[in-house]
Amino acid sequence: MLLFWQMQNKNDEYFMRTALRQARKALQNDEVPVGAVIVRNGRIIARGWNEREKKQDPCRHAEIAAIQRAARALGSWRLLDCALYVTLEPCAMCAGAIVLARIPRVIYAAADPKAGACGSVLNILAEKKLNHHPTVLGGVLADEAGQMLKDFFKAARGKKK
Repeated sequence: MLLFWQMQNKNDEYFMRTALRQARKALQNDEVPVGAVIVRNGRIIARGWNEREKKQDPCRHAEIAAIQRAARALGSWRLLDCALYVTLEPCAMCAGAIVLARIPRVIYAAADPKAGACGSVLNILAEKKLNHHPTVLGGVLADEAGQMLKDFFKAARGKKK
């Protein structure tokens, strides 16, 4: 697995815990528990959580919601000087949005061995042909985020029986 690692910032756990709170909002609404926050200059400027079921929108991932809110907050689609914290490794769609928004730093909790696009399945953020290459740090509070996801899917399988 190829990832770009950056030393963990002392605030990474704090902001990831905030992203985990967003994931719990998704969980409370029977959504896959993924949450995200965008930080600029040490301050959270946007939050997001999965809302695919609620909105019946396949694009309503936590990262997309947070990116859209951050762009509105800044009045610009360029999210320069921002960091994205997300509880699950971004998928291809979200990684593409990260590149297009020019987010310079991405921190995620749990790896996604089925759809992760930051090194697990694909590595879109490291694609040399693209015009933007954020630094990536994975594994921040991975156990907590991973357990929340495992519990959700275990319960979902139980409901189907």
